[in-house]
Amino acid sequence: MSIVVTGATGRLGRHVVDHLLQKVPAEQITAVARTPEKAAGLASRGVRIAVADYDAPQTFEGLFAPGDRVLLISGSEVGKDRVRQHRTVIEAAAAAGVAQLAYTSAPGSLTAALADDHRATEEVLRASGLPWTLLRNGWYHENYTENLGPVLERRAVVAAAGEGRVSSASRADYAAAAAAVLTGEGHENRTFELGGDTAWSFAEYAAELSRVTGEEIVYKAVTPQQLTGILTGAGLPEQAAAVFAGVDASIAKGELEITSGDLSRLIGRPTTPLSDAVAAALKA
Repeated sequence: MSIVVTGATGRLGRHVVDHLLQKVPAEQITAVARTPEKAAGLASRGVRIAVADYDAPQTFEGLFAPGDRVLLISGSEVGKDRVRQHRTVIEAAAAAGVAQLAYTSAPGSLTAALADDHRATEEVLRASGLPWTLLRNGWYHENYTENLGPVLERRAVVAAAGEGRVSSASRADYAAAAAAVLTGEGHENRTFELGGDTAWSFAEYAAELSRVTGEEIVYKAVTPQQLTGILTGAGLPEQAAAVFAGVDASIAKGELEITSGDLSRLIGRPTTPLSDAVAAALKA
């Protein structure tokens, strides 16, 4: 029996493997990656590497074994047929008779177009006959803190989120929850709505940046249409820009304020505050 993590060399996947290595021997972990070179660091830690691609169904043939526990990390490429990609993994896992397949989905409250592929994948998973777990991950701190350059240059946080609040958490927090589900018991056929303990508004985010940097950074609220224009003007493809603007519109409606407490319960500690992520990003 292995714990198999797809997308294991991605930004979330690496955190998941790190947490799994704290719980189980390395030889029980299989990291799935498109290119073995990116997985070299994991291989050096004793993790088994499997090379497979969501867009190449044949690469998943024979990858899973009966009794495996699988984490399907959703594809991240906007414009791809992600439901088809995910179905490839689910069908291969079902054919092998794995014991559990956990999927990183989106909050059940999210109505933005970003959630469409996730809802469709959930339907495929439920219909597969596999024991399933839905990890409906909320927004990541890093969605905001990994690219602070333009914010600091303009001294403005620009968003179309109105006064909406976001229950974000760190990638490491969500990864810890996935590791807990994959190594624990009793999580089959359950849905977890995951988000940070403390929701924040964009005005509060700007105030935190101001406090840490000593500079006055303001929140500039714009419409979704204006945000789409700003993002495309910065070089983002129009489809991706519209998706991000749609998420902001959902934030304005309160759809990314998660109050379940599932994340902190799964990881057994409070979630990482946004202020910690801001401080770490500025230090880096």
